Amino acid sequence: MTSKADFTDEEWTRLKRAPFVAGMAITLADPGGPIEAFKEIAATLKTVLGDAEQGGRGELVTALARDVEAEARERKNPLAGFKPSKGATAGVEILDELGAVNQVVTEKATAEDAAAVRQWLLAAATAAANAAKEGGFMGFHAQRVSEGEQQMLDRLGEVLVAPSA
Repeated sequence: MTSKADFTDEEWTRLKRAPFVAGMAITLADPGGPIEAFKEIAATLKTVLGDAEQGGRGELVTALARDVEAEARERKNPLAGFKPSKGATAGVEILDELGAVNQVVTEKATAEDAAAVRQWLLAAATAAANAAKEGGFMGFHAQRVSEGEQQMLDRLGEVLVAPSA
């Protein structure tokens, strides 16, 4: 079993903010208006808080989610310490950050816990992608997951894979 004690404070902070970074990846992949962005952020938070409450993804994810929940009550920014550049490089920086998180859990967590963290991050990104319809006019012909969001989900899936033995 993997616990907080297996990580440095910096690594733990990166793990806690990782689902929000994954959600940010979706928001930047197909920027809508402020309402869409809010829905995507809310869906990411709901995924994280749901795991804090219900568990189900293992003890490591539950511990991370509970820490995020405690910080949310204190109104702490879950993305504190991570601010990608504006423009085209932001997506690359986000993918690099999530790749680094994947590396940390691969090295320090059990294979089962590392897989659970990867699934958690993909679940947060998927929830963000499904949160708001994109495109169309006044809701007509809008898509639940836009092409840009799907491409980012695919890229996240590539970044968040278990390394081959």
